[in-house]
Amino acid sequence: MTPFLDVPFLADDDYVDFLNDNNEAVDCVQISLPGEARLDNRVLVTRGDDPDSLISTLTRLNGPRKYILLNSRFYEPALFTEPEKLRTVIDFLELCVDKGTVNGIIYCDHYLLQQMSNEAPDLVSSLEAVPGINTMLDSFAKIEAQLSYINETRFVQPGKIVLDRSLNRDLDRLADTALKCRSSFPDIKLEVLANEGCMAYCPFKLSHDAYIALGNHQGRDCTYLLNKELGCMNLLSDQPYRIFQSPFIRPEDTELYFCHVDNIKLCGRTRGSDFLMRTITAYINNRYDGNLLDLLDALQWLAPKLFIENSALSFDFANMLSVCEKQCDSCGFCRELLDTISHSLPVTIQDNRNQGTEK
Repeated sequence: MTPFLDVPFLADDDYVDFLNDNNEAVDCVQISLPGEARLDNRVLVTRGDDPDSLISTLTRLNGPRKYILLNSRFYEPALFTEPEKLRTVIDFLELCVDKGTVNGIIYCDHYLLQQMSNEAPDLVSSLEAVPGINTMLDSFAKIEAQLSYINETRFVQPGKIVLDRSLNRDLDRLADTALKCRSSFPDIKLEVLANEGCMAYCPFKLSHDAYIALGNHQGRDCTYLLNKELGCMNLLSDQPYRIFQSPFIRPEDTELYFCHVDNIKLCGRTRGSDFLMRTITAYINNRYDGNLLDLLDALQWLAPKLFIENSALSFDFANMLSVCEKQCDSCGFCRELLDTISHSLPVTIQDNRNQGTEK
């Protein structure tokens, strides 16, 4: 099997064993920075693994390329003005390079890329700079520009790029963008993000990323309440049929995309190893006979409430939605589809009596 999955890495022994057992399918992994540094595009309110422990676990992982996540939307200015702030990150990356456990970084903030290039030119000359999904590379012009800006630093050009979510539901534009990339950058692998589950052209996305960065800076999560009261959770609670407008790619539909791209990127590193192992297994098998929401990262809050029978969706589901004209008020297709293949789940109360409480 040709490796085709880009998946999150967790420093969990059972999960590492699982990845090793399926290494013929895994092309690369994404790794959160250890310790208290919060440079990830997820709110990380608890302390992560210490650097030595993480590197030790990484050495057990056979085969995949490894990328450190430095993909927050923005950082406190002190990271760029006070050298000791960035020194912790540089020291860890130097240790990774010495141990041969990292191939590059995933970034969104180009200030960070430039500062690291200035402060550690020898180090970064051995690391790929991979634009994160939230750089929203939805056209060849954007991709070409991003690669040219990377070339202005001392970083190595990326071995892969992930195309914006919007192309998942616009197959003509995906084909055109991919063809131009193949012609101009034949050594760069192309990816699409499959299981995020965020809304199509989400109007909250840019602000959400900014609030995640702010939450990490302050050390507390502010995004859940915002989304529940004002954002996507509020909207989807009232109009759950909009789930089908999300640019997710089901395990059954991946072959359609391999006409254009090399890898399927999966997310959900904050959901734990059980979620990731279930999701990775589904994409390896090209099949999931359960609740579609069980596979979607951003919709995990809804999975205990709503069951959408994934196997009941048509074999040409992705093709059908790729020609959707987004006329929801007059169409009604997604409403009827949801009514046909879904049902509400009974309310359950989680037993937290034996769990500690994080402060």
